[in-house]
Amino acid sequence: MTGITGVAIVTGAGAGLGAAIALGFARKGWGVVVNFAANRDGAEAVVTGCRAAGGEAVACQGDVASDADCRRLAATALDRWGRIDALASNAGITKFIAAEDLEGLSAEDFQRLYAVNVIGAFQMARAVAPAMRRQGKGAIVNVSSFAGFRGFGSSLAYAVSKGALNTLTLGLARTLAPEIRVNAVCPSFADTEWLAKGVGTAKSDAFKSKVAEASLLKRIATAEDVADAVLWLATGAPHVTGELMTLAGGLQITSALD
Repeated sequence: MTGITGVAIVTGAGAGLGAAIALGFARKGWGVVVNFAANRDGAEAVVTGCRAAGGEAVACQGDVASDADCRRLAATALDRWGRIDALASNAGITKFIAAEDLEGLSAEDFQRLYAVNVIGAFQMARAVAPAMRRQGKGAIVNVSSFAGFRGFGSSLAYAVSKGALNTLTLGLARTLAPEIRVNAVCPSFADTEWLAKGVGTAKSDAFKSKVAEASLLKRIATAEDVADAVLWLATGAPHVTGELMTLAGGLQITSALD
């Protein structure tokens, strides 16, 4: 592990929040496994950025809904650097359906969202836990959502999956202590291309304006804001575990979005 100060796996790191998190680790001189499901070009660009930022990185394709892929991601880190210090479980999917459109969601929609957003995070934690325990320490940070507290978001299935991810975070924190700390960050909304790709630029811009106006801080989170929180929980915060960190600009203490 010459020249590397730590090793992280970041799932769903080909763009958006995952890319910002991976680059954050690299700026700290870490080695990073940049996971992607389909966006190989994006992941390779993130790898290039990580190396330019002073870290090491390797892209690794894998669907976190597949346990075999999760174990392969862990093996990639161990084969390359011999250890795993942090896991940022960022991979997530949704289906954009208005909450009142109950007929717009099928059982298969729920099952697919759970497979990635919840089971994927569990499988990744299980894959990295043995190495972290052997080392005597490690940190897992799940990228969840404010939707898991409020019961609304891009779809009801998405909000429910994030509520389950929050509960998984608490359960893993109990199970994996004392060697491994497990926390989650729960952004209300982060300014990435994710929403615009789902609903179009006009609706995305309108929603961003609404969230910024409702926020006590009168702004929306950037990808770097979320990455900063993940990096703090992963590389600092030695006495923090089982925490669901809200990143909502004060929305959690307003009624502006009700």
